[in-house]
Amino acid sequence: MEPYELTVAEAAGAVRDRLVSPVELVDSSLARLARVEPRLKAFTTVTADRARDAARRAENEIARGRHRGALHGMPVGLKDLIDVAGTATTASSRVRAGHQARADSTVAARLASAGAALVGKTHTHEFAYGLTTPQTANAWNADRVAGGSSGGSAVAVAAGAAAFALGTDTGGSIRVPAALNGVVGLKPTYGLVPRHGVTSLSWSLDHVGPLTRTVEDAALVLAALAGHDPRDPASVAAPVAAAGTDHRPGPATDLTGLRVGVPGNYYFDRVDPEVESAVRRAIGRLEELGARLVDVEIPMTRYIRAAHWGLMVPEASAYHERTLRAVPDLYEADIRVLLEAGELMTAGDYLRAQRARSLMGEAWRDMLEAVDVIAAPTVPLTAVESGRTSVTWGDGSVESVADAYVRLSAPANLTGVPALSVPVGLDSAGLPIGMQLMGRPFGEAAVLRAGHAYERTGTARGLAPDPAP
Repeated sequence: MEPYELTVAEAAGAVRDRLVSPVELVDSSLARLARVEPRLKAFTTVTADRARDAARRAENEIARGRHRGALHGMPVGLKDLIDVAGTATTASSRVRAGHQARADSTVAARLASAGAALVGKTHTHEFAYGLTTPQTANAWNADRVAGGSSGGSAVAVAAGAAAFALGTDTGGSIRVPAALNGVVGLKPTYGLVPRHGVTSLSWSLDHVGPLTRTVEDAALVLAALAGHDPRDPASVAAPVAAAGTDHRPGPATDLTGLRVGVPGNYYFDRVDPEVESAVRRAIGRLEELGARLVDVEIPMTRYIRAAHWGLMVPEASAYHERTLRAVPDLYEADIRVLLEAGELMTAGDYLRAQRARSLMGEAWRDMLEAVDVIAAPTVPLTAVESGRTSVTWGDGSVESVADAYVRLSAPANLTGVPALSVPVGLDSAGLPIGMQLMGRPFGEAAVLRAGHAYERTGTARGLAPDPAP
């Protein structure tokens, strides 16, 4: 096994036991990056010298007995919305060409403190305003979309170019590409991970979280990221259970006592039959592990799309107001249209969306009193062909690809609850399928426990096959 193939937990153990050095680990990931990047195009910037410097520093520190923990010397990719001092933050946009970050974002600073080695910045759909990341190819089939907007981060992890990566999630932008590329994606509870120094799409919906190869790795990364930062107005002083020093769920696969909600509406509507079958099998596996399945009804479903649109679109337009007027032609056409549309929305529309979101949050909290987690598909279909814009369902209805991909993930952004995407198999075309596990606010422990237990019964490692030349 090559060092780049190790999970974070495996690599951390190998580094601790002096079986692999951080330099060997980073060199292996950079060599893998060089092999796959011409085909997959996951990165906007590769910071090889920086990564090697961090690896040598980690090796020297560990040799002197200063081991910083599981992320010490681990190769990481950061979505190109996340500031790292002295490197470009372009948001994959011509609008930001030449922009250099002056200071580290909170999450970048926390990863640096943990000893992680930055291998590069990863592509996003321009300013995170989309669900495909068109610059980047799917790690399992380069003729398919990567998913977005954290597509570069998901592909980097799935391809072995980074041991883990960070993304952002406003309507599903961590979980969608995680599902489409067969890796784990975690959107934490709103406010658990600070967003200071991260380019915003929609400040009341934005989250930062990890993409990893395993649930255990996601827990390890979350432990380094979580915690209050007063520079982010949404940041909260989270309970110890949600922001402790170790989120690892442990080795047990026994889910006795865990109540898993299975939606009777919404989440299995207009879902590809292969996706539904795989997710229902995975839910059955949770029951075999001791969980008790409980039927639940998702509340206020008719308002989900309108409320999400009503918040995200005007907030994004407000953020881009100056640059949209100064350099409108530098935006891609699809993004410019969305930003211009947001300027037509009224204050009344925005306030009604806020009200709907508040009522929805209350309804979800009531629903989650009866269960510990909810299990459902992450997305209703696997990765579509690049350039495809719509999907026709069995009932004859036609839906845009973007709307299809965001439909099942947006509720967790509106309600702020933690949501985890876990790989649960492949469809007949060999493309990954994801199951989404959602919990109570700051209920990451239950979500990670369920995902980890399921994962330990399978063989998935989150690595895609070599891309075709």
